[in-house]
Amino acid sequence: MAIAITVNGEPRMAFEGLTILGLLEQLELDPARVAVELDRRIVKQPLWCETMLSAGSEVEIVQFVGGG
Repeated sequence: MAIAITVNGEPRMAFEGLTILGLLEQLELDPARVAVELDRRIVKQPLWCETMLSAGSEVEIVQFVGGG
């Protein structure tokens, strides 16, 4: 079943049971280069594989960018 979530302020549909790690894989983001906030709380990387998104979840993903 599909659920409505928000990712970086943009509405998005996701499958029920999707984890944070699964979302990052769908978005083709390198987990080593991002930080994730779920419903205004930072989620530590070891918990991403078990933290499931639910209807109405608000996810903010910040990518680390190197340069000089």
